[in-house]
Amino acid sequence: MTDKIVVLSTCATEEEGETLARLLVGERLAACVSVVPSLRSYYRWKGAIESAGECLLIIKTSRELFGLVRAAVEKAHSYDLPEMLALPVVEGSAPYLDWLQAGIRSGSGEGGSGNP
Repeated sequence: MTDKIVVLSTCATEEEGETLARLLVGERLAACVSVVPSLRSYYRWKGAIESAGECLLIIKTSRELFGLVRAAVEKAHSYDLPEMLALPVVEGSAPYLDWLQAGIRSGSGEGGSGNP
């Protein structure tokens, strides 16, 4: 098991996804954020089944930075309750994991690890 995680989040528009991606990569909270446009989500919200067009964000970071990633997304996000699901990266190619590590901050700083 590595200390790297993939965080899944959704947002309302591709533009919002790009804004969030640039924020996270710019702050070195993520090495890469993939913005996947045009998906449809079905969910229960306030007692009703809802459906919305969304974009999926695939955020590559470390477990140690999850708390800061979550705080940054929640602050900048248009949703009342943004999706924030962290999945462990069990294995990966060594060169890619090295690249990922080089692209993010070392140390969690303020906000703690917020382990998923």
